[in-house]
Amino acid sequence: MSFAVLDKAKIRHSFAAAAGSYDSAAMLQRQVGLALLQKYPLQSAPGWVLDIGCGTGFLTRCLPLDGLNQACLALDIALPMLQASRRNNGAVSVEYVCADAEKLPFADNSLQQVYSNLAVQWCQDLPAVFADVRRLLRQDGQLVFSTFGPETLKELKAAWTGVDDFVHVNDFYSAGQIGGFLRAADFGRVDVDTVMYRLSYPTVLALMHELKDLGAHNVSDARNRRPTTRSQLQRMIRRYENSMVGGEIVASYEIIVVRASL
Repeated sequence: MSFAVLDKAKIRHSFAAAAGSYDSAAMLQRQVGLALLQKYPLQSAPGWVLDIGCGTGFLTRCLPLDGLNQACLALDIALPMLQASRRNNGAVSVEYVCADAEKLPFADNSLQQVYSNLAVQWCQDLPAVFADVRRLLRQDGQLVFSTFGPETLKELKAAWTGVDDFVHVNDFYSAGQIGGFLRAADFGRVDVDTVMYRLSYPTVLALMHELKDLGAHNVSDARNRRPTTRSQLQRMIRRYENSMVGGEIVASYEIIVVRASL
């Protein structure tokens, strides 16, 4: 699969702008984060734990650091997100790092565990990210993360079909592709599971407002660079509303949950 190039500057700007609204819209993100930690708990081994794409800090404060010489690094590409995380997690001992997940600024074999909740889908070169995490991890370390799969927002994507020829929903790798990337990066054990979440919304605009509040904008270089016209938006909404059930629309989110160890 050949994906469109992601606009990294737009990603940084979108999440910086959403730092104040993110928590009010992040119900799914919190639910997935808790399920991730329940399925693949933090190891008790001492060492640094990195949270990639920490956002406003929910997963960071849920990591049960048990005092066995464990310390936490929280990394995000958007400085306002890190500032929000610091405010939210004042009682948690965390080192904050403003950096791109595709350019991790850490030494070889310096991390014991890497966690990430619904963040790595914003990386353009996922195989390179996994190879870099492999470089950072100790021999008994682990990588645990969740990300979106290709069925995510399939209803919204279908509604735009026929309205214009632009990309309106970001592309996402499949579970099989992600597993292949991890094995190519020399991870010895890779466990991949997929869960489908379906959320209901009273209107299409309610869904779009939620995505905006999360900072989850279309960042594909193949997106329409001109403002969407009112006529185009109305056509998309009518197509989406044709699938309404009980007066509500449904949006699907395919969640891929992964643990990879050396």
